Amino acid sequence: MSAPRTSRGVSPVRVLQSVASGLLGRDAYAGGVPTAALGLALHFFIATTAAAVFVEAASAWPMLIRRPVLFGITYGLVVFVVMQWVVLPLSAFRPGPFSWPAFVNGTLIHALGVGLPIALMARRFVRPPPGRQ
Repeated sequence: MSAPRTSRGVSPVRVLQSVASGLLGRDAYAGGVPTAALGLALHFFIATTAAAVFVEAASAWPMLIRRPVLFGITYGLVVFVVMQWVVLPLSAFRPGPFSWPAFVNGTLIHALGVGLPIALMARRFVRPPPGRQ
């Protein structure tokens, strides 16, 4: 029985190894499940850090949680830009050639699947300090 594949024919282990390759370079792909586990941990660390940054910003600027859809989508796009043009170039990960479908997919995932949920959760749980309402 073969491993499950994504819609592009890549296994989830390989996807997580690509995250770990940011630290380990190409050696991540030869590391099996342990490097996939590292990739999963790194992915959750990055997502938690992104959420913490938004929560801190929302604590200082309550407008971010008064309009969570607008600022959540905007924040997701900012996270995408920072990942693409700051974090990835500074890492050992080596992306393939530019692809419009991958770019659009990444943009939408970060806007709707990262920034928006973070902002909606922040709206539910963050209470601005007195006087900053």
